[in-house]
Amino acid sequence: MSNRNRLFALFIMLCCVSLMLFAGCAKPPTQEVESAEKAIADAKKAEVDLYVQDIFAKAENSLKQAKELITQKKYKEAKAAAEEAAKLALEGLTQVAPNKLKMKEEAAQNISAAETLIKEVKDLASKAIKKKVGPKQDELKTFIGNIELEMVTINESIKNEQVRQAYDKITALLEQLKSQKETLTAALEQKQAAGDAQQGRTR
Repeated sequence: MSNRNRLFALFIMLCCVSLMLFAGCAKPPTQEVESAEKAIADAKKAEVDLYVQDIFAKAENSLKQAKELITQKKYKEAKAAAEEAAKLALEGLTQVAPNKLKMKEEAAQNISAAETLIKEVKDLASKAIKKKVGPKQDELKTFIGNIELEMVTINESIKNEQVRQAYDKITALLEQLKSQKETLTAALEQKQAAGDAQQGRTR
């Protein structure tokens, strides 16, 4: 065999060895993905998805990205994404307790505000019914009844440490009460203005 042929054979052999080594090193980051999946599952059990929603969403997105990168055989990037997902899930765990406490305090403040608004709406509703303005009597009674039932549910949720559910419900309920108060106030003011105009014409 000539020197040229020997060199060519050696080159081919080196290429084959390099390919084999590369194939051996470039493996899907299965362990990292499994670790990330477990970290996210543990985080969800600890209610990270309820009280640290932004970080939990980022962790899920990183895991999703890792899996997509694996299908593209970009194993190095996939490994980094999986490790980032696990890191975010663990980070979220440390924020659950303080965030839940803060949300509970805000929910308590909103409950107090709602109780005040309920009294105001009841008073306005009574005046509106007497003056026959605004929503119908049956609609107002139904609205107030539903609000009071919802308040019972919210307080039960707080007692059972279902803070996120209570917080979301009381936030929505406050908006309903504010809207109803504005509707009744506007109707009564309009009635008052009409009465004043009528008195002005009769003088």
